[in-house]
Amino acid sequence: HRDVENRAMFQRMAIKNFRVFRDLNVERLGPINLFTGRNNVGKTTLLEAIFLLSGAGSPEMAANANVLRGLVGGNGAHPIAVLWTELFAGLDIGKVIEFAATHQSLGDLRLEVESGLPPEVTSIAPSNGDDNSPDATTNRPDVRGLSFSFHQDCKQVARGHVQIKGVGLEVSRPNADVPFPATMLVSRWGNAQEDATRLGKLRREKRGDLLLDALRVVEPRLQSIEDNSASGTPMIWGDVGLPELVPLPVMGEGMTRIARIVLAIASSPNGVVLVDEIENGLHHSVLKKVWRVFESAARRFNTQVFATTHSFECAEAAYRALEGATLCLHRLESGDKENRCVTYSDDAIAGAIDHGLDVR
Repeated sequence: HRDVENRAMFQRMAIKNFRVFRDLNVERLGPINLFTGRNNVGKTTLLEAIFLLSGAGSPEMAANANVLRGLVGGNGAHPIAVLWTELFAGLDIGKVIEFAATHQSLGDLRLEVESGLPPEVTSIAPSNGDDNSPDATTNRPDVRGLSFSFHQDCKQVARGHVQIKGVGLEVSRPNADVPFPATMLVSRWGNAQEDATRLGKLRREKRGDLLLDALRVVEPRLQSIEDNSASGTPMIWGDVGLPELVPLPVMGEGMTRIARIVLAIASSPNGVVLVDEIENGLHHSVLKKVWRVFESAARRFNTQVFATTHSFECAEAAYRALEGATLCLHRLESGDKENRCVTYSDDAIAGAIDHGLDVR
């Protein structure tokens, strides 16, 4: 891969004891990273790991990652406690979750997540009758609290925790700023109001044409776009030559998907954008053009992109569109005792594509 100048990005990453990953190493990351692999090998989990590490140890990020999964509690347990247990590989809350990465401008970063509270917090508050309160008669670790420790170049720079208090959460935030913005998009969730807010910011900066040009890849009739609250809820509307403006969601899932990704990139300058199942809503015939749109936006805002796909057509389009200049194609594999990430060289990508890369 050719070097890309002025990129603030992750260069490599390691994950331990997080969900399906007991020990995973990703040795080479690029400006645009596309992860393939069969179901349940950890593609979404990898995005969550990067999302958590990007929060510099913010305890609230753990809840956010689980919200994105759409998990719920059961069997009378406190829902959050169930969600937190799911963070640990093999549901073993006695282990320490660790995310480590080398960042081009920030150096070596490491985030450790443990069940329970740090020593300076003497006790975990009772839960108003919750049957899953800590059991003093057992020695099992307690997951009604999580501790976070963030390190940069081997020096701890932030420490925080979150614990269940009654039906809510009490958060002790770290004393460090988030080093860069991170946005995670999942295919089953979206917020039209947030999209409109992001477009409004882009328009104030006189860069609204960026999104307009991107959307014209799918809808060449589009003459203009605007953030509008005429329906009572802010959303993006477009002019396609009809007597009235049309809400963007009415134009199709692909239009909304492209807009959401481009706006996320523009809202995360010098940061990262994480997109699960990036091909959802996009017809294979436009994927090559769409990849060029995403790469152009990422380069303009110096944003590193991580995406997953189940689609061979999506991987092929990315390779054909980006020609190896900025693309790193990765395949996640899992076995009985190990997880593995295979990162293809440029020649290997060509061979894999020509022989029908197995992404499903």
